[in-house]
Amino acid sequence: MSEQKRNLKLHPPRTPMPERDPVERVKGFDEVPLGYTEEMARAEAERCLDCKNPKCVAGCPVNINIPKFLREVREGRYQDAADTLRATNSLPAVCGRVCPQEEQCEAVCIEGIKHDPVAIGNLEKFVADWERAHRAVTTRESVEPTGFRVAIAGSGPAGLTVAGDLAKLGHSVTIFEALHRPAGVLAYGIPEFRLPRAIVKSEIEYIERLGVKFVYNVVIGVTVTLDELFEEGYDAIFIGTGAGLPKMLGVPGENLVGVFSSNEFLTRINLLGADRFPEFDTPVLHAKHTVVVGGGNTAMDSARVARRLNQARVSLVYRRSEDELPARKEEVHHAKAEGIEFNLLCNPVEILGDGNGRVKAMRCIRMELGEPDASGRRRPVEIKGSEFELECDAVIVAVGNAPNPILTKATPDLELTKWGTIKVDPETNATSKAGVYAGGDIVSGAATVILAMGAGRKAASAMHEFLMNLPARKTVQAS
Repeated sequence: MSEQKRNLKLHPPRTPMPERDPVERVKGFDEVPLGYTEEMARAEAERCLDCKNPKCVAGCPVNINIPKFLREVREGRYQDAADTLRATNSLPAVCGRVCPQEEQCEAVCIEGIKHDPVAIGNLEKFVADWERAHRAVTTRESVEPTGFRVAIAGSGPAGLTVAGDLAKLGHSVTIFEALHRPAGVLAYGIPEFRLPRAIVKSEIEYIERLGVKFVYNVVIGVTVTLDELFEEGYDAIFIGTGAGLPKMLGVPGENLVGVFSSNEFLTRINLLGADRFPEFDTPVLHAKHTVVVGGGNTAMDSARVARRLNQARVSLVYRRSEDELPARKEEVHHAKAEGIEFNLLCNPVEILGDGNGRVKAMRCIRMELGEPDASGRRRPVEIKGSEFELECDAVIVAVGNAPNPILTKATPDLELTKWGTIKVDPETNATSKAGVYAGGDIVSGAATVILAMGAGRKAASAMHEFLMNLPARKTVQAS
């Protein structure tokens, strides 16, 4: 046997994820990855080396026992694998779809040192989907109520994680959500072809079965303050309101008709059903050429949504090179396959109008890379005299988000950082206000779903300890 054949037998290649055909998928919003079959999942799980000192567990922000769930997959014990996932992760179907595993658990996979890492994310998706298909989602065993009440501001990934963890420990949990639907950024920020609404609904139903109560259309800081929640009898509060305030470019022409923030554009489609107008009364501009500014996952989402919505040309403008794109490689791959044009090393300097208040073009300047900046990436530097115009009739700005200040302005005794995020103890996520904890984007700035969930797990553990050191209370029902 040749060395190459021996190597392939010992280290078979990673099982690719089947995908919907790009030509067909841009005609709708169906999920792009088709998922592993059982045969594919077991073959991929076989690639795990069962390391004595697995690095992947520490690489996961919520510390899933990855070797155990992979072992259960290759033995065909899918319900056991689902139970292992849910022991530390209340949203496995979400994480299997949107987590950047290539930067976390898969980045430290021992098999990945010389070969492709085990496709942990694809297997997490497989197990979560198997559990959902077989309607075998586990519900909690009977837990003795502690009598303590917890309020959570925001139903995004951090808030849902805290809710799930504390409900499993017997606390009475109520989530207050500003919108009319739960899940925060999972609902309004991530399009259906990456995270189907049915998956989000299923995960929310699991949290509800744990006993968590949801209250909608409540803006903490306006409808009710943190102090008023304490007066109503809540013993501890978690703030997970995210980073929903869009940043703009600060260039002339941003007030023209046809310029959107990615937040507004994606919310109109994902949450308000603009893609199904007139069935849903939320019209959105249909453009012949949309330009998306930015290089992160939100920029890729915006570009791919615009491609599906308009069935027309969509371009991306990013000021660095492809090597510096912050988006997941998988999302860049999907965007390219769907015909998104990439204009790299250029930056907008002005958005031009047609004389009637509408977008007609974007003036850009070409860039080159200089020395690394504080982020470690090479700084983009303008090339003088290289300006050019890009004709377009819609612009979507996807250059990041900042924390919404409504809650923090209404809570003056909450200590903030110079960026407007909430300052917390890094070990417990406790804020400067007694009994109040925070996590996710409102603390870290805009980051990933799984990092928000990791912060939620840490806060939930600290909140449980805090609650159990309070004087005992009679069992109550959440109001």
